[in-house]
Amino acid sequence: MTTDAPVLHLLCGKAASGKSTLAAQLADAPHTVLLSEDAWLSALFGEQMETLKDYAHVSAKLRAVMAPHIVELLGAGLCVVLDFPANTKETRQWMRGIIDTSGAAHELHLLDVADDVCKARLRARNASGNHAFSVTDEQFDRLAAYFSIPSEDEGFTIRHHASG
Repeated sequence: MTTDAPVLHLLCGKAASGKSTLAAQLADAPHTVLLSEDAWLSALFGEQMETLKDYAHVSAKLRAVMAPHIVELLGAGLCVVLDFPANTKETRQWMRGIIDTSGAAHELHLLDVADDVCKARLRARNASGNHAFSVTDEQFDRLAAYFSIPSEDEGFTIRHHASG
């Protein structure tokens, strides 16, 4: 095990902003575990997710089960890269609860990527078939309407990643 304090890495950014790519890079560090919402949701609930409401329902179920597990991983001295979108205040409150319960250090990685770049990446990702879920431009716009940038009063240590 590492003698460094465990860190919980959180990711905030619109669809195809590079959250999973950054998550994989962060997870390359020693004593670090990657937990991917897309992988878990696809395996457990893939066929049950047809609408945004379906996603919200199954995502809430997954968060409820994962929170104590994440606290245990952090308590065991492991760093955790939580590839769950920290895109709404509600989701960030759930993540804040994990931080408060575990006492772990954290970094919220904010990916700032233009919508047109994200949409182009989505189209390429959809065409490749290498991702668990396809997202149309219309679905991107609906998801983006819920996106909110973390505010200072939420109490996160934010690391900003801008894309040119």
